[in-house]
Amino acid sequence: MNYLAHIYLSGNEEDVKIGNFIGDYVKGSAFHIYPDKIKQGILLHRFIDSFTDKNTHTLDAKQLFAPKYRKYAGIVIDIIYDHFLAANWSRYSYISLRDYINNFHELLITKNEMLPAEVQEFVPRLIRNDRIYSYKEIEGIRSVLSTMAIYTSLPDHSDFAIDVLEKNYEFLKQNFFLFFSDILYYIKTVHDIDIAIG
Repeated sequence: MNYLAHIYLSGNEEDVKIGNFIGDYVKGSAFHIYPDKIKQGILLHRFIDSFTDKNTHTLDAKQLFAPKYRKYAGIVIDIIYDHFLAANWSRYSYISLRDYINNFHELLITKNEMLPAEVQEFVPRLIRNDRIYSYKEIEGIRSVLSTMAIYTSLPDHSDFAIDVLEKNYEFLKQNFFLFFSDILYYIKTVHDIDIAIG
């Protein structure tokens, strides 16, 4: 899962959201230096990533992108799942997506000193470009994939990814709904996190 889903699956605890957001940037046992709630968020991030990688619905979706992306297909699915969460936001929350993301931006600014240096560096750009909100539109997904190809090891096959997404849109949307139902159940029952839709 990508930023929006990780934040949403953190529930309403601000420090859990921060921990989940920075999860990729805290390696190994380094999470022990953080306060308990941020630590909880980091570990939750790791659970979400592991659950997503092994889920049968995710594995089905990856096959569509594997011809070009191969081992990176999961990264593309993470971003596409964020698209379907953003595009169907009212199904999961009564708070508007715009307000939800604005509130999270404010949280990132307030908690800046708790963020790893690498995260502090890119957060202003993330806010300025309204990256998380951009997931709502297909062109936002294209832009994110193209940008990631510049700054990460993700290969630049954004045109292929968008073509696959558009041709298989209904399948991938239903695939996301099934997957998200699975992970919501585990987050609420196994991790005892209250994800209010209000």
